Amino acid sequence: MSAASKAATAAASKAAAAAAAAPSATAKSFFQTLKSYIKKPWEYTGPCASPEYKLAIPAATEYRIECPASTKIKPIVPTSNPETVYDIVYYSRDQRRNRPPIRRTILKKADVEKMRKEVSFDDVSRFPPVYLTATVVEDLDTHGGGYQN
Repeated sequence: MSAASKAATAAASKAAAAAAAAPSATAKSFFQTLKSYIKKPWEYTGPCASPEYKLAIPAATEYRIECPASTKIKPIVPTSNPETVYDIVYYSRDQRRNRPPIRRTILKKADVEKMRKEVSFDDVSRFPPVYLTATVVEDLDTHGGGYQN
């Protein structure tokens, strides 16, 4: 085969490949054109209709770039003595532990019965005085005192 025939064969195969690829390229451009005309219902009017509008939903790569628990800088511990970094001496400062113990008295049934027998109500001065000391006489003919004849 001569060089001219090889070149012609190569050109023919390229043309055949281009012809085969042409329908997919035209279909792709057709769908892109169709896609520009068909919009979501909320994109016809309002701020979403602008071509410069950016969706508020972040992409997966933009969502959480660094872990929330990761430290950006190393913490500075405000002490120069390494032995007291974690020694916060909690129990010596806690005043709830310095109180005396609460004394509780446990009463048995016999003790309660003995206390009941010891209580007497002979001394009347221990009771509060009675509020009303005189009787009240109502007149039935006064306003609000009853029916009128």
